[in-house]
Amino acid sequence: MIYLQLFWEFFQIGLFAVGGGMATVPFLQALGERTGWFTQQHIIDMIAVSESTPGPIGINMATYVGYSIAGVPGAILATLGETIPSLIIVILVSKSLAKFRQNPYVDAAFYGLRPAVTGLIAAAGIITMNAFMLHWDLYKKTSVLMDLFDIKKILFFAVVYFAIYKFKKHPIFYIVVSAIVGIVFSF
Repeated sequence: MIYLQLFWEFFQIGLFAVGGGMATVPFLQALGERTGWFTQQHIIDMIAVSESTPGPIGINMATYVGYSIAGVPGAILATLGETIPSLIIVILVSKSLAKFRQNPYVDAAFYGLRPAVTGLIAAAGIITMNAFMLHWDLYKKTSVLMDLFDIKKILFFAVVYFAIYKFKKHPIFYIVVSAIVGIVFSF
């Protein structure tokens, strides 16, 4: 039964998470809350692992969750569930591409989808930052504003963010350097 559930959950995510891998994060958050399969911290770990490995992030996260929940068969089924909707849609669209190209309804649909996709990606970023840099539980206990923020992580984020735009190195460079800094300073 868990195999069917993994396939179905990721089929739905693959069908509705328009806009790429980071657009799956809000869906994963809801899935984790609904099933108890993983926590917010696990989502952060999944993003880190998925961004550090080859392949699309959404598919990597489906594989990660599937493997965590049900081993290799779970990884295969979650990955298939995530990818089959795209495969079906691409095949259907490619067969009718000439008709869709000039269709005003399709153009209007994309006009509406672009801001929605931007919102999904922004939500993923906000969810990730909230889970990673803010300590709501501690703040609720103490009501001390400084207990809300993880200053070291916020500063490290700011340094990496600045370095990405200033030096324009390959993303792998920042991933490797960040991992080394994390090991050295035990964030």
